[in-house]
Amino acid sequence: MAHSIQHQEVPSKKMDIIEQVRQNTKDAIKFIKDRIVGEFDIGIILGSGLGKLVEGVQQAEVLPYSEIPHFPKSMVPGHAGNLVLGSLAGKSVAIMQGRFHYYEGYTSAGVTFPIRILKGLGVKKLIVTCAAGGLRADLRAGDIVEITDHINLMGTNPLVGPNDEELGPRFLDMCGAYDKELREIAQAVARQQGINLKKGVYVSVL
Repeated sequence: MAHSIQHQEVPSKKMDIIEQVRQNTKDAIKFIKDRIVGEFDIGIILGSGLGKLVEGVQQAEVLPYSEIPHFPKSMVPGHAGNLVLGSLAGKSVAIMQGRFHYYEGYTSAGVTFPIRILKGLGVKKLIVTCAAGGLRADLRAGDIVEITDHINLMGTNPLVGPNDEELGPRFLDMCGAYDKELREIAQAVARQQGINLKKGVYVSVL
């Protein structure tokens, strides 16, 4: 009998979690859309040292993370903690000025919550940046590296836990996780600007 009760409760708890995440996501998106009109084509997540990119955004609307319902709080030094919406190089952009990390104590769902918000704002293409150490002898501080693939050594991933089919399948095809077209654009721009763009595989660890 105990086994039967437990079997019935687990699906209910999973649905409760999914519904809570859905509601939190809707709350945050509504808050933003009540203040900012329009959709945004490109999402950009800025890591350490890159926050000044927002200075080039035209007609910028700045929403501190702390004001957005259910949004994680930025705790890393140098991460301003703002969502900046506007136009950059003729494109409608939603820029996260700082992001969140699993090592800060957030769950995987908490770390990925802002990605759901960007999707709800219309974002179809996402550019993620970071400052990271390198293992290769040819890499130097300040080098720009194009990520071609990644290796997850964290022992967990954002797909762990209840899966919401509205957001996507449980198991993803990772053959083309890093968009070939966007990488080719990055390579072309680097050549035009005389930048030695290197390539590397990102390894995630705690």
